[in-house]
Amino acid sequence: MNEKFSASAGSVVAGIDVGGTFTDLLLIDGKAGGKVHIAKTPTTVENQAFGVVAALGATGFPVDGIDLIVHGTTTTTNAVLERRLARTGMITTRGFRDVIELGRRTRPQAYGMTGTFVPVIPRDLRLEVSERVEASGAVRVALDETEMRYAVKKLLDAGCESLVIHFLHSYANPSHERRAAEIAAELWPNGHITTGHALLSEAREFERGVTASVNASVQPILERYVERLRKELAAKGYARDFLIMNGNGGMISARFVTLESAKTVMSGPASGVIAAAYTGKRAGFGNLVTYDMGGTSTDVALIRNAEPAVSNEIEIEYAMPIHVPMVAVHTVGAGGGSIARVDAAGLIQIGPESAGANPGPICYGRGGTDPTITDANLVLGRLAPKKLLAVDHPVTVERVTAIFEDKIGERTGLSGVEAAGAVLRLANMKMAGAIRMVSVSRGHDPRDFALFAFGGAGPLHATALARELGLPRVLVPARPGITNALGCVVADLRHDFVNTINQPVAGLDETKLREVLERHRNEGDALIAKEAVKPNAIRVTHSADMQFVGQTHIINVPLPSSSVSRETLQLLFEKAYFARFKVELPEIRANLVNLNTSVTGVRPQIDLSRLIDPAGRAATLEEALREIRPVWYHGSWHDTPVYSREKLPLDATVEGPAILEQMDATTVLEPGDRARSDADGNIIIDIGEA
Repeated sequence: MNEKFSASAGSVVAGIDVGGTFTDLLLIDGKAGGKVHIAKTPTTVENQAFGVVAALGATGFPVDGIDLIVHGTTTTTNAVLERRLARTGMITTRGFRDVIELGRRTRPQAYGMTGTFVPVIPRDLRLEVSERVEASGAVRVALDETEMRYAVKKLLDAGCESLVIHFLHSYANPSHERRAAEIAAELWPNGHITTGHALLSEAREFERGVTASVNASVQPILERYVERLRKELAAKGYARDFLIMNGNGGMISARFVTLESAKTVMSGPASGVIAAAYTGKRAGFGNLVTYDMGGTSTDVALIRNAEPAVSNEIEIEYAMPIHVPMVAVHTVGAGGGSIARVDAAGLIQIGPESAGANPGPICYGRGGTDPTITDANLVLGRLAPKKLLAVDHPVTVERVTAIFEDKIGERTGLSGVEAAGAVLRLANMKMAGAIRMVSVSRGHDPRDFALFAFGGAGPLHATALARELGLPRVLVPARPGITNALGCVVADLRHDFVNTINQPVAGLDETKLREVLERHRNEGDALIAKEAVKPNAIRVTHSADMQFVGQTHIINVPLPSSSVSRETLQLLFEKAYFARFKVELPEIRANLVNLNTSVTGVRPQIDLSRLIDPAGRAATLEEALREIRPVWYHGSWHDTPVYSREKLPLDATVEGPAILEQMDATTVLEPGDRARSDADGNIIIDIGEA
């Protein structure tokens, strides 16, 4: 089980993350002592593969010399959010074609009486066949194979590219789904057939059906993208396998990724959280709130004891639950490219509309005319015009300030600078709200956490947010703008499994529980064994989703091993319940809903101290000084020293106000803040008083 990581499988590793605005690349050359190459190129929305190849070319490193490429993609995320999905049909149990449309007793607007949503698969493409399995697993009505063949042909005639087979209670007995898939495979022209139980062996027909529907509807899209990327890489000389990040923070071979395409949704945000956990653990910070501000959105997540929070109940949007394990990330529409405007009531609003990669913010000089958060930072002196990346036609600060005054200031009685300041303040409030969602609202004290700020724009706002929320420290990694790419480099191989039990703990068959968990482990071992990359070790973790009988709320309870008694299960659940709600209910029986297992192939450690070349560091702080320029803080201008981040001595202490500039990001220290470096080149900022 402790197979060594062969040199040919990973001496030169490239991590690539495709964001809404930029495609980021981090390449670590193990053959040259860990030398680091980085690149940041505009995302090519029409075909993300072009941007990936452009990023590889920008490093100057020969593509055919790379041993392993790991890729985080937004292909499936964007397809789901923008509803650019493949035409998909569903075959389900007679009488249940509307299960994915009826959903739960919730509303699109919690306090509104109106609202609509569009199901993933339209009603005319959801067909029924005669079959019925009971919740116990007993067959009540046998599968009508003639009806099944007719339904498959009808969906093919309707132009469907993917197929979902979703039968009632298939988690308890999947025999009908398996036989239906065999029949469909005889007629279906491709491999895009998803059975609900294979992806999610869990009760709750709505959630399982929607998850399967999302999987099927993005399968062809992901497959076409993977093949385009494979072709582009092969043309540059890279003929080996590459890995794709999953939303659970693990990786999987591109050869297998399309089988469970839904698991790649939220791939990009997950990679950043994995990098944060890895970096924070090395730096001695096990408890982190991650704050990833990119060009189009901001993602926040919680890390406790160096382990990212993972949830099986992510809802991408209203009535679109994807119940596969994913890193629990909360997203708000406030990124560097988020557009600021004044609404009909005369109030400043930010997002969710974004200038994106094209035309982008005004200061990119690509034709953008709407003021954005990035433009506000430029007007306030936090960004230097000459340091902006991918600028086509430079726009003066005066011109951007005039646009703020014209579009924001005239209707709010503010000057251009004051309008930019108001936009910045509002953006910070919006992002602070997102951080409260993952910390305070879940019972955590922010003072117990450090803020891990990354993304191209994260360090610009981090100290202001930490001060707003009461977080005592900010941790800015060595390469904040390419942290998601770092997550691809350091991530492990991972496979997650879930099985519904749904029985009171008092009546459980302990032998059956052990068999389920051991089967999970064996399946995970087999899948990892198929990967081109061999891990150093295998790590297995088990947990149970539990509730009190009669309740609907589920609590995830970690299990010490695959052998656990009924008494231990009850005790572990009561402890977890008390920790969450501070209530003891010993007289109520516990119910075991699901058993979960994560099988992780642990990859070798990566040395982060070379992310900033040690040879480029100056001997003194004064030698790292670039300039002194006026910067706007809290309503007034302050003369602020601007340092080159890459040149800062590791033993230097920087007092705020100050700005630290580097190729991939800019870090702002407000008055009263104090920053220092650690051995990996991370910047640790102690937040001063306002």
